[in-house]
Amino acid sequence: MQSFKEISSVQNSLVKKVVLLKEKSRERKKTGLFIIEGLRELQLALRANFEIECVLFQPQLCEEKRLEQLLSKTGTSTEIITVTNEVYLKMAHRGTTEGVLVIAKSRSHTLDTFVLKTNNPLILVAEAPEKPGNIGALLRTADAANLDGVIIANPITDLYNPNIIRSSVGCVFTNNLAMGSTEEILGFLKQNNIKIYCAALTASINYLNADFKGANAIVVGTEATGLSKSWLDQSHQNIIIPMEGEIDSMNVSVSAGILIFEAKRQRT
Repeated sequence: MQSFKEISSVQNSLVKKVVLLKEKSRERKKTGLFIIEGLRELQLALRANFEIECVLFQPQLCEEKRLEQLLSKTGTSTEIITVTNEVYLKMAHRGTTEGVLVIAKSRSHTLDTFVLKTNNPLILVAEAPEKPGNIGALLRTADAANLDGVIIANPITDLYNPNIIRSSVGCVFTNNLAMGSTEEILGFLKQNNIKIYCAALTASINYLNADFKGANAIVVGTEATGLSKSWLDQSHQNIIIPMEGEIDSMNVSVSAGILIFEAKRQRT
């Protein structure tokens, strides 16, 4: 059995660093580091070639052999540190995960780094989503549909928030992602001849009657306020999912899923 450095004190400086990165967006932005928790999430991050700084694991919860096999695929040497159960529970966002915590390097997600691999893309744009659970669900849906990209306009919550990584089940690593202001994104879409379909209540047609076969961006806003005037003014066509009950809207991730898979149906 390979011998690893062990941390047994919750006062250890690395433990404090992990906790700080987990809890503070400011620290994640300042250091360019974030925390990955769980073997599945780590596997997806490695597959996407995210750079790993170090790995901490609790031997009673995680098989050493499985972890080493996973890390061996990176082709680089990564520091592996064992931690006691007390230390792990201090650091872990979820006490029931597989006993693995990773410090990884974040990436820039500006529009300058956003590359479209097809001339006929289907993109999801979400304006100012705030709840990590909604963002995670949007990313899961985008991954399931194999979208060409997801763009977040006027971001409020940083992408490496642990709740986003958790709720997206690692799909923050599998999607082609970018962030920017509404103005920047509108310029990008215009430059690439991508039509804008805004999910909106006014001046809308039934989403089943929209033509999603070309290069399109499906744009969704928050459940509370919807999309800003800037998007509605530039929309090629507003679309709506007819409501047959008492309320006039659904959860944004559910709405996005319905629209995305109708577009996929048309395109296949």
